[in-house]
Amino acid sequence: MLIVNISSILGILPPETVRLSGKEMDTAMQRLDGGAWLLVDGEHISAFGSMSGLKTEDLTGRHIVDARGGMLLPSFCDSHTHIVYAGSRDGEYLDKIRGLSYEEIARRGGGILNSADLLHRTSEDELYRQARIRLDELTAKGTGAIEIKSGYGLTVADELKMLRVIARLKQESPAVVRSTFLGAHAVGRAYTGRQSEYVDLVINDMLPAVAAEGLAEFVDVFCDEGFFTVDETARILDAAARYGIRPKIHACELANSGGVQIGVSRGALSVDHLERMEQPEIDSLHGSGTIATMLPGASFFLGIPFAPARRAVDSGLAVALASDYNPGSSPSGDMRMVMALGCIRMRLTPAEALAACTVNGAAAMDVAGTCGAITPGRLANFIITRPIPSDAFITYAYTTPFISEVYLRGKKVS
Repeated sequence: MLIVNISSILGILPPETVRLSGKEMDTAMQRLDGGAWLLVDGEHISAFGSMSGLKTEDLTGRHIVDARGGMLLPSFCDSHTHIVYAGSRDGEYLDKIRGLSYEEIARRGGGILNSADLLHRTSEDELYRQARIRLDELTAKGTGAIEIKSGYGLTVADELKMLRVIARLKQESPAVVRSTFLGAHAVGRAYTGRQSEYVDLVINDMLPAVAAEGLAEFVDVFCDEGFFTVDETARILDAAARYGIRPKIHACELANSGGVQIGVSRGALSVDHLERMEQPEIDSLHGSGTIATMLPGASFFLGIPFAPARRAVDSGLAVALASDYNPGSSPSGDMRMVMALGCIRMRLTPAEALAACTVNGAAAMDVAGTCGAITPGRLANFIITRPIPSDAFITYAYTTPFISEVYLRGKKVS
């Protein structure tokens, strides 16, 4: 397949670049302006160049796609989602409007526990059906790689049910899918008042079962005020390490929890949320290899502070942006909106926001060698836009439809 009449190709990186830090986020992704073509061979990008150098014989025998003056950019890489859940929590949405906080809803037995109750009553096939609808919606909006967490099971059987659904999505969707075991998302109802025993269940029963079926690339813990302590988090991460399961951490959403530091000390691929992150957390991330993943959709929906993306980038960190798509605190996986919030509320430039939603998002789920940039040899996962005046228009006019076509693994999905 040969795509022609592209106005500009954005997000070009050399094969060896798998993450961008600090000033690189604004400058390292190259672009090709003035008219371009891109060649796809099977599932992968083969080559690209200027239209001025394209010869008539290059078109012979090829399937031609006319971009009609649209831009071409890498598909989004959403490295933090919870899209496998049952039903919705729109009742809690009304509670939030009436003034209840996320923590107050959780203390009343709502929140994550409500999702766990509903998931327990939902069959695996029905859970897959609902999750596949959400995932198909996201791919149509330009997401080509996605991390999906468990964490609404909170029993051995229900956590495994969630992870098996994720495994089916991985097998049947054109998107690149990575799975994360999040048994320590909250304490299951059966263990109310017995948190230490629940942590034992995660370590001694859940983790061995997950590892035995090979259902998770990563392990996550909600290490924050009112959820799991630093010591409990360390126990879970150390247990997961014995199975070769790498950590990702929920940290600093509700308080300076120590989650960033424990994640860095255990070699976490990413630490996520970071709304309350201060200079000590930024200092601990320097030189660590751990990516600071920020979730502006949760800040927007919950009315809490936005993570300090500008300060983190200026400090030289690798920052990713992700949707946190979940039924309670961020019921949207629209990565274009995530990019826009990154610019409007977190003061990132459009180039930095694109890097955060593509190559750094890919790095935060360890797939940056596969996707996240326009690079020969990487998957042909990309978006062709409608004709737009500039790349900044994508985040500036943030509700104006901008996508013409989406391709994943070299095939059109929308």
